[in-house]
Amino acid sequence: MSIQRLEAGRRMSGAVVHGDTVYLSGQVGNAGDDVTQQTVTVLERVDALLAAAGTDKSKLLQATIWLADMNDFGAMNAVWDAWVDPANTPARATGESKLAAPDYLVEIIVVAAR
Repeated sequence: MSIQRLEAGRRMSGAVVHGDTVYLSGQVGNAGDDVTQQTVTVLERVDALLAAAGTDKSKLLQATIWLADMNDFGAMNAVWDAWVDPANTPARATGESKLAAPDYLVEIIVVAAR
C-alpha cells in the first residue's frame, strides 16, 4: 500500500496518507494572535490539508487538541463548535500542554478517512 506525504519537510510532513486514512501533523495558528484567532487559523489549515488529501471535515475520525492554558477551553470550543460537522463529530480529546513556543495557544491534530 502506498504512502503519500503532503507538505513534506526535513522534520515532518503536514499530512500523510496511507490507504484511506489521512494523518495530519499538529497545526498551530499565528504566534501573537489570541486563542480564538489561532483556532480559526488552525481549522483553516486543517481544511486545506484535508482537501489536498482528498477528504474533508465530515470524515474526521479523531481529534487531539492541546491548549497552553485550559482557561481557553471555552473560547477554543466556540470556534470548534461553529466549524465541526455536527452530524459527523470525531472522537476527541483535549488537554493542557506546554506547546513548542510560548506564543502558541492551541495545537490540533486530526485523523480522517478519505
